[in-house]
Amino acid sequence: MLILMSHQATRDEVENVIRHVRERGYRPIELPGTDRLAIGVLGSNPGQIRDAVVALPGVLAAVPVSKPYKQVGREWHPEPTVVDVGGVRIGEGAPFAVAAGPCAVESRDQLLETARAVKAAGASLLRGGAYKPRTSPYSFSGLGAAGLEYLAEARAETGLPVVTEVMSPGDVERVAAVADMLQVGTRNAQNFALLEAVGSAGKPILLKRGLSNTIEEWLLSAEHVVSHGNPDVVLCERGIRTFETATRNTLDLSAVPLIRSLSHLPIVVDPSHATGHRDLVRPMALAALAAGADGLLVEVHPNPDDALSDGPQSLTLAQFSSLMEDVRHLGAALNRMAEPA
Repeated sequence: MLILMSHQATRDEVENVIRHVRERGYRPIELPGTDRLAIGVLGSNPGQIRDAVVALPGVLAAVPVSKPYKQVGREWHPEPTVVDVGGVRIGEGAPFAVAAGPCAVESRDQLLETARAVKAAGASLLRGGAYKPRTSPYSFSGLGAAGLEYLAEARAETGLPVVTEVMSPGDVERVAAVADMLQVGTRNAQNFALLEAVGSAGKPILLKRGLSNTIEEWLLSAEHVVSHGNPDVVLCERGIRTFETATRNTLDLSAVPLIRSLSHLPIVVDPSHATGHRDLVRPMALAALAAGADGLLVEVHPNPDDALSDGPQSLTLAQFSSLMEDVRHLGAALNRMAEPA
């Protein structure tokens, strides 16, 4: 439920409403707006206190919120959110942001070579996995703490903020000490203990869509993060599982404009995981830009054929540079330029 305060409501009247909400066992959240202040009410069946609050001084109206997700929805927060990641802004009205780098950090030399190349090509963030969830227990699963050290070194040299995945609540503090943005991967999109932990981490979150998540389930996962104190969430569409086997996943680009209508959170697209084929990354990346995405997440490797993880979908350094040229040209036509390097 949203309690709308009148333009003339005093601070004492606002505090009085908040007190009444708390006394009835609900959680009030102040929502300053351009026109007026609103107070969101969280809890089970908050509509039952409507009659108790509408008569309070300063209250204009109390209206129900129709969606099960509250804080990430447009009903609560009509204005778009722009998330700052180490000085790079992601969201509506901000420059188009591109995070690029290897699926997994394999060595210091591999990461530094990639970081220098994607920086030179115009990427605004560096992505790379120090911890990697793998379907097979025998696959390379990252360098762990050493990978984090290499990511920190690459950031120090290039100035690119770092995006890397966290896999368990116990790793959140360790990864947050290095990363500028914590990634919650598709396999953990409904790991609610992890979502709650990153909600308290104090770092922006990149939340990938679960492999079989509906839009509502995805937004409810974001609600878990935001409800635990972290409003800086960027959603990432990375393809969903369907009956199709020609591509790794099915990229749901319709999610981009749909999310924009339902939520104020930024949304980026990962065409690498979505397609699984490097020759499909460029067209899907440009389609994501045209669809209104706020940025891209692209896998890049100096020698994809020798990559220890996701080589077939990784671009070479030259291919990424070419993609960024295309992004700049299309962005100029759409008046959505890439983040300055």
